[in-house]
Amino acid sequence: MSTLFINVTALLMDEGFTTLRDGYVAVDGTNISYVGPDCPAGDFDETIDCTGKVMMPGFVNCHTHVPMTLMRGYGGGHDLQSWLNDYIFPAEGRWDDRSIAAAAGLGLAEMIASGVTCIADMYMRTGVIARQVLDAGISANLSVGAVYFDSPESFSPDKCEDCENHIRLYEDWHNAGGGQILVDASIHAEYTSCPPVWEWVAGFAQKHGLGMHVHISETQKEHKQCQARCGLTPIQLLERYGVWDTRAIAAHCVYTTPEDWAIMADKGVSCVHNPYSNLKLGSGVAPVPTMWKAGVNVALGTDGVSSHNSIDMFADMKLAAILHNGVACDPGAFTTRQALELATVNGARALGRNTGRIEAGRVADLILVNFDAPNLIPCHDEAESLVFSAHGSNVWMNMARGRVIYRNGAFLTLDLERIKAEVRQYALPLIFK
Repeated sequence: MSTLFINVTALLMDEGFTTLRDGYVAVDGTNISYVGPDCPAGDFDETIDCTGKVMMPGFVNCHTHVPMTLMRGYGGGHDLQSWLNDYIFPAEGRWDDRSIAAAAGLGLAEMIASGVTCIADMYMRTGVIARQVLDAGISANLSVGAVYFDSPESFSPDKCEDCENHIRLYEDWHNAGGGQILVDASIHAEYTSCPPVWEWVAGFAQKHGLGMHVHISETQKEHKQCQARCGLTPIQLLERYGVWDTRAIAAHCVYTTPEDWAIMADKGVSCVHNPYSNLKLGSGVAPVPTMWKAGVNVALGTDGVSSHNSIDMFADMKLAAILHNGVACDPGAFTTRQALELATVNGARALGRNTGRIEAGRVADLILVNFDAPNLIPCHDEAESLVFSAHGSNVWMNMARGRVIYRNGAFLTLDLERIKAEVRQYALPLIFK
């Protein structure tokens, strides 16, 4: 399949932060084949006129728990530990494959309609999620999130369910869809497991060349309790067990320290900033501008809908910018460009994906935003409007891996009515009976 976009205004997200005007973008198969001011030669299967729209790379949502859409607004008004133990964990204990599939389909629909083309998801029954992702068309780095509450002395990989889940997920789904799905190793968090688990998961990642996905220093309590037990922060402790000896993402990082940032910069560990979730749960504000200056790659995530209430990356991108400017009392503390990089090219780097920019050779993950919408009129600066004015509902088209999967309100890979019926008639009654 080949596609030619004409009359293109596009934020390329290249090193020069270029805005292409009145240009052309060509897609051949899964990749972008041309970007420039002149119409490329050749025949194309489809031509899309971008008049009145702005193109940008699709969003890379680097920390999600997709099926948690069913818990939207459930257990609000509590801190992280109370929320998890009293609301989320009991509800999660009632999942089955059918309900996970319905909830994942709903979450993927919400993300696709608001411009997400790639995710990093950590959750249970991950093979069921993988099937939904493959059918939906977006790319995903999927992981299990190993949890182990028994004593370290009793640990055995043969008796740890999440070790088996890692092996099964890798064997069944790694590189599925020609690389559409990648499997990452994952530790849920320092406080939900123990050193033998960390060593096993780290070894599994290194043996198979996988990335790593971990919740890190999300709350002050979590961070301080780790220091009290071990004399080290979670970042420092996990480093001792080889967890960071691969491409890795550390979600939240609210209470990380300059010493942690030095490790992250040296090891290439990316922070995934989740500003909306961290504020809603009262967890705090991650020191993103100073982490960035310390050489840490910072990406953006929404976290689960259970602690965000939506999966709108435009909302998180805007919040990231205004939050850090407000905290610093400096309108230049976090720039428009940084906010856009957080949600695109930095996320691609964090997940090891060849996307996040509009240039020849990159994967064709592209979205078109309707700038004829009332909230985007007038436009004095496209980047400024995308960060501070746009909503997920302004997305007119979503192309993932060279395939248009959403256009003008219509889902082309998902049956939304069937998904909603499954959610209402089966999944919700099961989980909240």
